[in-house]
Amino acid sequence: MSGISLKNGLISYYGNPAGYTEKEKAVVDSIFRNDELSGWLKSHSLTPEWTDGVMERLLAGERMGGMEAATPLKNVRIWQLKPDVDILKKFISYEEMVRQFGEPSPEDYRIAYDGQLDTNDLEAIYARCNINHPPGYNGHSLSMSDVVELYDAQGSEYHYCDRFGFEQISFEGPEQTQTMDMGM
Repeated sequence: MSGISLKNGLISYYGNPAGYTEKEKAVVDSIFRNDELSGWLKSHSLTPEWTDGVMERLLAGERMGGMEAATPLKNVRIWQLKPDVDILKKFISYEEMVRQFGEPSPEDYRIAYDGQLDTNDLEAIYARCNINHPPGYNGHSLSMSDVVELYDAQGSEYHYCDRFGFEQISFEGPEQTQTMDMGM
């Protein structure tokens, strides 16, 4: 299974947006220049144009070349329950979690992954974090009771991995909320 793919004109290299296509040409970020990607491009009849800064522009949401209009990519954090957390909290539905323990709390979780994937789609993220863990992923396959955070400069949104699909949740910890001390 190759870590390189082409979808909607976007070239993805092991989960990272590496470049885009323009007719028979591929504009690819220079940091990804290697024999594997060069060979893959050649096998797809694409002539590489190695260019600095392509990945950063793609991550910022710029529409380039033959790419279809797309929502800017967000960063992804995968939160998984810590090993010492009550075993009864693990691998349960959101409804059970709330009924038995209240809302999920960031203090019970650790970050198993923090990086960029080539999608904001939760189902695609679920598949990626089950079948072919991205580099830097340090946890079990994505499962019920895990939390997927999509974030960018505007903020974060959190999604509890439920029995079927995801439930958007509030997942603010003490380090994430600002406090204002007023004194005289």
